[in-house]
Amino acid sequence: MSLSACLMIGGKALTLVMASFTLSWLHSVEHTGWFEAWKITPAGMVMTEARVQGSGAGMDPGPGAKLEGDWWVWVPDLQPIPELILGDSGATISPWTLCTGLTCLKLGQKPGAPIHIRPCAKASG
Repeated sequence: MSLSACLMIGGKALTLVMASFTLSWLHSVEHTGWFEAWKITPAGMVMTEARVQGSGAGMDPGPGAKLEGDWWVWVPDLQPIPELILGDSGATISPWTLCTGLTCLKLGQKPGAPIHIRPCAKASG
């Protein structure tokens, strides 16, 4: 079995063939960048890196963060999670940008149901 991510967007399923992805957005209050790198494992999804441009309003850099250019960068010490749920209000300063090695998708540009991202198994062939 190979691992990929399944997205549920407005009741529609979309499978992205990948073992990792990134999420980025602009913080709705601070208007600064936030970036997360995720890896899909048999145990669930693991955040392998986080970056933030600045701090404040609930977006302080994590333990061990180092300033690299304009970004605070760190490796979160978190357990794998089974699912990531993104709000889809359409009222924030930017959409979520989900990227794989092949493509990027803009999510949450218009009001809708929450977006669910979770691992899904795909038979290898």
